[in-house]
Amino acid sequence: MPAPHPDSWTRITPEGLYCEPGGFHIDPARAVERAVISHGHSDHARPDHGAVLATPETLAIMTARLGEGRAGREQQALPYHQTLVQNGVRVTLVPAGHVLGSAQVVLEWRGSRLVVSGDYKRQPDPTCLPFEAVPCDVFVTEATFALPVFRHPPMRHEVQRLLDSVRLFPQRAHLVGCYALGKCQRLIAGLREAGYDRPLFLHGAQASMCRLYERRGIALGELLPVPRPEKRGATVLPGEIVLAPPSAEANPWARRLADPVTALASGWMRVRQRAKARGVELPLVISDHADWDDLLATCAEVEAPEVWVTHGREEALIHALAARGVRGRALHLIGREEDEGADPVPAEEEAAG
Repeated sequence: MPAPHPDSWTRITPEGLYCEPGGFHIDPARAVERAVISHGHSDHARPDHGAVLATPETLAIMTARLGEGRAGREQQALPYHQTLVQNGVRVTLVPAGHVLGSAQVVLEWRGSRLVVSGDYKRQPDPTCLPFEAVPCDVFVTEATFALPVFRHPPMRHEVQRLLDSVRLFPQRAHLVGCYALGKCQRLIAGLREAGYDRPLFLHGAQASMCRLYERRGIALGELLPVPRPEKRGATVLPGEIVLAPPSAEANPWARRLADPVTALASGWMRVRQRAKARGVELPLVISDHADWDDLLATCAEVEAPEVWVTHGREEALIHALAARGVRGRALHLIGREEDEGADPVPAEEEAAG
């Protein structure tokens, strides 16, 4: 008998993508009984599931961000490339290259293979394992930056722009907005690779994730909290680099910094109007998502005759794939955040700032 098509054993529910024979959701948008989680960002890792399957790193991140007891009443760690069988469905997690612990979810049932990418990127990142292409019958891809205008430069180029600005304005602090999970640690690693060995200063919301990365063996160098001025009205850290959540420049906390140059590390900084609207002085095009070329290259590499697109620029990618002989389908999943600056900071982390 021919292998069943994945659309015969998966379906979209209000909670998200559901594997019927396995009895579990993948990255559900609300609490469910059984969930497989691709990575720790809040639009994929929701609280209060009954049972959660994920990589050990993702489970640690979820517990750190959501708190004990809210990252799944039961947790099961599945390391990369090991396989678990759930009601006849083989589940394997392989690296996605997005953030620490991020995984593609490979599902196999009765000779049919579906790969759910989660979020992913193809650029080098010393803080997580690189994306691995898995041939499949259907590939489920994100489409955050699925327009030809989005072609991300090498990260070293953007890091050098930041360092050039620090040298040009030694009297000013540089306040760089970046995700607390993934982007912050990748940027730190990029600065270290570029030879920047000075201390880096962190908003409290960034510190806990950096400590978690370091406990997992990712060296980040000297990291310090932002000090308080010694005198009322004084400012601190001229000539230094401060990493903070993207919203921090609008927070009174930022007033302690010496005439800060505001920067934002995001793929959206390719769009000048976005940078201008946010008042970003130094836009850094640094993304943890695949750009247009890498999306198309990845879809070709997995050799799937059919691609399902989850969130972002679905229509543009489906149109481009059709021109290459690949069938496309928009899943229209709810609850996915496509703005790289929108991952909310947990309340306790914000207070720490």
